[in-house]
Amino acid sequence: MSDFNIRLLRGGKRTFEYFEGLFLDAFSALFNIVGSLLIIYGGLRAISEIILLEVLKRPYSYQQVRKELTNKIVFGLEFFIAADILETVRNPSQEELLLLGTVVLIRTVLGYFLSKEVSEYRLD
Repeated sequence: MSDFNIRLLRGGKRTFEYFEGLFLDAFSALFNIVGSLLIIYGGLRAISEIILLEVLKRPYSYQQVRKELTNKIVFGLEFFIAADILETVRNPSQEELLLLGTVVLIRTVLGYFLSKEVSEYRLD
């Protein structure tokens, strides 16, 4: 292979890595935004339902409000985990892998207990 072809291949690899990084960063940011929006939406909706419950005496129950908020939090956490995985794929250092493992473990445990709480509401 000529020297020109070798340089072209190396440059192409760097170009691919550059666009791969942009792609992963974009989706990681998107997943973080979606996760945040889900949690914010759930919180705002819970606030509005509590106001309707207290002020206007609407037929909401606190358990129903908590269940819906918990569902949004769990769903948002799943998007955060996906974003963390993409960020680690981008920079797969040992430190990043340990950090990812810790974050995923914490979020999984939190999600488990929140999901368990939601399933208890279904039993009531």
